[in-house]
Amino acid sequence: MGLTKHLVNGIVSLVLSVGITVLTEEEGHEWTRQDALLSVAIAAFLSGALTSYFAKPE
Repeated sequence: MGLTKHLVNGIVSLVLSVGITVLTEEEGHEWTRQDALLSVAIAAFLSGALTSYFAKPE
């Protein structure tokens, strides 16, 4: 159950971050849309999953 919770938190973070990035992106940057979305997805998933894993229960 614990691993599932952490994965779900990572996925929720990923979906929210990628969705917001798509909605707010602008043209004219030196990186492509795919590059930006991939980096946001990796960072968001790891942030959500690891925060959930290392959070101390109260």
